[in-house]
Amino acid sequence: MTTRVFVDCDPGIDDAVALAYLSARSDVEIAGVGAVFGNSGVEVTTDNALRLLELYGRPEVPVAWGASRPLVQPPRLAPHVHGANGLGGVELPAPAGKPCEESAAELLVRLARETPGELDVLAVGPLTNLALALALEPRLPDLVRRLVVMGGAVRDPGNVGPHAEANVANDPEAAEVVFEAGFTLDLVALDVTMRTVATAEWLTELSRVPGERAERTSEFLAFYSDFYTEILGERQCAMHDPLAAAVLVDPHLVEGSYRTPIRVELNGTFTRGMTVADLRPRPSKDERHPVRVITDVAEADFLGRMLDSLR
Repeated sequence: MTTRVFVDCDPGIDDAVALAYLSARSDVEIAGVGAVFGNSGVEVTTDNALRLLELYGRPEVPVAWGASRPLVQPPRLAPHVHGANGLGGVELPAPAGKPCEESAAELLVRLARETPGELDVLAVGPLTNLALALALEPRLPDLVRRLVVMGGAVRDPGNVGPHAEANVANDPEAAEVVFEAGFTLDLVALDVTMRTVATAEWLTELSRVPGERAERTSEFLAFYSDFYTEILGERQCAMHDPLAAAVLVDPHLVEGSYRTPIRVELNGTFTRGMTVADLRPRPSKDERHPVRVITDVAEADFLGRMLDSLR
């Protein structure tokens, strides 16, 4: 069976590796890519999406320009993590293609309407495009088969604040709209992505793989791992977005999860952007559609598959 996927992203180094993972799969059709602000401004993330799809052999995939800012607050970009150009300073050739005329939200809605129940959505940036798509088509949770979100920190600390993860914190209002909407939703949060890392040995093995795909990706990750080395004290980097891609197309990699409704804190002085779950043994009755929170994955299998996608 072919998995048909719409990717909403803000490339971004780990977004690039997620696109590499999906692009290498003959059983995955990337139906469209929506770019959003986040790691860089949307003009950069859109251009990067075009460049990356050409690098990874999928130049035919339509790329749509998405939201340039959050619904309420100013954007918060991350050049210190991903570099000024979003790809660790690695310069890829200018893309031959151009963004399509539709916005990212319009492209997602059209694709979902064309094949109801057959489209999966992978969201690995701020959720603004999805919130706008829900405003255009409130039936979107019934039209798409599944939504996998990389975002949030449920039991673990945040990465842009004590409790907030970057994708959710960059547009908390949009994230709350998405978590409330009723999608069949898998959440790949920092709880699992910060424990699923590319080690120094894995990065060295990648650096020895011949071919432009692997060589450029290794260069991206060299910059990314420098950032994580300062935080974690050894050479490695978290594989946030590619792990979410793997959860979507290789569900057997999931070894642990639980279900709970998720809310996003919008008002707290120190907790704005926090993903909140009621984790009491006997929580109060909650009619919000529960989310599956991924807790454990087959890490060695995932990293092996990730390396294979770049060979």
